[in-house]
Amino acid sequence: MKNRVTRGRAFAAVAAVGVLSVTLAACSSGSSSSSTAASAAPAASAAASAPAAGGDVAVSLITKNQTNPFFVAMAAGAKKAAEANGVTLTLASGKDDTDVAGQVTAIENAVAQGQKGILITPAGPGVNDAITAARAAGLLVIALDTPTDPASIVDITFATDNFVAGQAIGQWAAGKLNGAKAIIARLVITDKDSLTVDYKRDNGFLDGMGIDIKDPKVMGDEATSGKYTTGKGGDYEIACLVATGANEEGGQKGMEDCLAKNPDINLVYSINEPAGLGAATALKAAGKTIGKDVQIVSVDGGLSGVQAVKDGTIGATSQQYPLKMAEYGVKAIFDLATSGTKPAVTEGKDFFDTGVVLCTNEPQTTVTAAEQKDAQYCIDNAWG
Repeated sequence: MKNRVTRGRAFAAVAAVGVLSVTLAACSSGSSSSSTAASAAPAASAAASAPAAGGDVAVSLITKNQTNPFFVAMAAGAKKAAEANGVTLTLASGKDDTDVAGQVTAIENAVAQGQKGILITPAGPGVNDAITAARAAGLLVIALDTPTDPASIVDITFATDNFVAGQAIGQWAAGKLNGAKAIIARLVITDKDSLTVDYKRDNGFLDGMGIDIKDPKVMGDEATSGKYTTGKGGDYEIACLVATGANEEGGQKGMEDCLAKNPDINLVYSINEPAGLGAATALKAAGKTIGKDVQIVSVDGGLSGVQAVKDGTIGATSQQYPLKMAEYGVKAIFDLATSGTKPAVTEGKDFFDTGVVLCTNEPQTTVTAAEQKDAQYCIDNAWG
């Protein structure tokens, strides 16, 4: 992908511990699920270690990893729905957010086991061919959180509108700046692949600030300096655009790299709250007062993230709902398998929108993309 801004190193989201696959045989009577865990193994083989067994309807949930609290919450939502509907659920993942090969193996395993459907948070366009083959084999494939490109690669997507989530924090940031110059650090997932969740949130943030984005599917092709127009408007400068792996360690290292380029950064966009909290560590070490010298905005809305909004570390974050995504997805596959009912997209969109709320204790009149709620509301509705 072409960038006018020098990118930092990419960081792995999870240590190389391999893929974990868990099969849960759930029953509608509400009895406890049985579960077995495969031992750690290379990504190419571990996802095959636990074949589905139990109910008539078998489903795989394939996430990017199994340690990020977002995906942990998603798995919890899927388990809840599996228990409620008598579905046999297999959990699988790659070893990190860009492990396409691990996800492809898990997709192939689901097909080989004769499962009814797959729920997947795609690690990138490299999984598209495997998804197409799974659908040709008769499986219903639903994307969660991360839309495929094009959307028609899957049967349907259950997700937050990630562009809107980005717009909301961009609008908030412009309001908070109140006309002051914005010196911006952008902490994204990766510089290797074109991930929809990455470019939609990042470009949504810029659009929300009123910065002209050129190609909405490309990060870094906008002018590196100019004017933002939301609210009072003002000058802006892009100090850096760095890959973080969407984790705390990557966020800290990415922020350190950004500060080395420009120590005057006063606005940090982070792809998710772990990256934002890592950035906060680096900023504090550099002697910055968060909330005064610099604002951090983010997306996800996990419990630790909205607690960081309450304590002032993160100024605003867009909360999404991974449990809903997974619950709706499991139910959709169950309904199709048992009654032939197919899920429908939200009117006017090419996916099913599971909603977004902007969490902040400092609401701004510039925010129009999402409803604003205080940190306590978001804590009460948080996952993780």
